[in-house]
Amino acid sequence: MTDQRIDGYARALFEIARAEGTLDTVEDELYRFARALEGSEALRNSLTDEQIPASRRQSIVEDLVGGSASPTTVQLVSMVVGSGRGRDLPAIVDSLVARASSAKNLELAEVRTAVPLTGEQESRLAAALAAATGKSVNLKVVVDPSVIGGVVATIGDTVIDGSVRSRIEQLKSRL
Repeated sequence: MTDQRIDGYARALFEIARAEGTLDTVEDELYRFARALEGSEALRNSLTDEQIPASRRQSIVEDLVGGSASPTTVQLVSMVVGSGRGRDLPAIVDSLVARASSAKNLELAEVRTAVPLTGEQESRLAAALAAATGKSVNLKVVVDPSVIGGVVATIGDTVIDGSVRSRIEQLKSRL
């Protein structure tokens, strides 16, 4: 899909969520869903297979996130998948998150951890990243078992790698 179409979808999703007053919630839920979609080949295949009727793909979305996400999020994901754009959903969501961060005058900070963080840990991490970069951040946490331990934070073009994995690699190269 062209960047123009991706941005068009992102703008539409952003405006709907903002009009409903659920932008923060929807942005977070869409981000987590997009990362899950990227991490699961079976889910990605199910939601992008044109041989599966759109109504069935939408039903899969509703079954997966219907109980844990806001109705707005479920409807937006269902709309994108139903229109045959499931393959582009991660790019659409990334564009929406960038738009939402910009609207809030925040820098997007994607943090990968091996385990989920508590609310307090997220707050402290956001404060630490803001202090390190001099910018207020919109923190998005992705649980990634390959990190092993610690965190890997990406803010714009800056990567702060405090993971156990990178430390092990550094030790290997020194030996």
